[in-house]
Amino acid sequence: MRYFTAIVHKDEDSAYGLTFPDLPGCFAAADTWDGIPAVAAEALDLWFEDMPDVVPASLDDIRQRKDVAEALAAGAVLMPVPYIPADTALARVNISMERGLLRAIDETAKARGMTRSSFIASSARRELVGA
Repeated sequence: MRYFTAIVHKDEDSAYGLTFPDLPGCFAAADTWDGIPAVAAEALDLWFEDMPDVVPASLDDIRQRKDVAEALAAGAVLMPVPYIPADTALARVNISMERGLLRAIDETAKARGMTRSSFIASSARRELVGA
């Protein structure tokens, strides 16, 4: 998993805007601070659909950029955003967990119309990325 730095800014009466200095044209907007992780993950997924792989710059390199320094001086903040590259190939794994937890997972997955595997994958992605 890699982390890309987002510049998060908010003007009065507007949504939170996100831009990624490493990824020209990659941007997102969230109505609330808590909504930022989901829109950031979606923006990264969309950007990487059509663009080549990029190695994220270090935080020190990002901070030294003139445009970033200007944004920070205007009140923006930097936020690390985790990115899990899309790879839809499935892998079979063997995991161990408490039986009670497994029963709870199975019951919840069934109630949501999901498989155990999709529930666990969805939960892990939400925990890692926040989306």
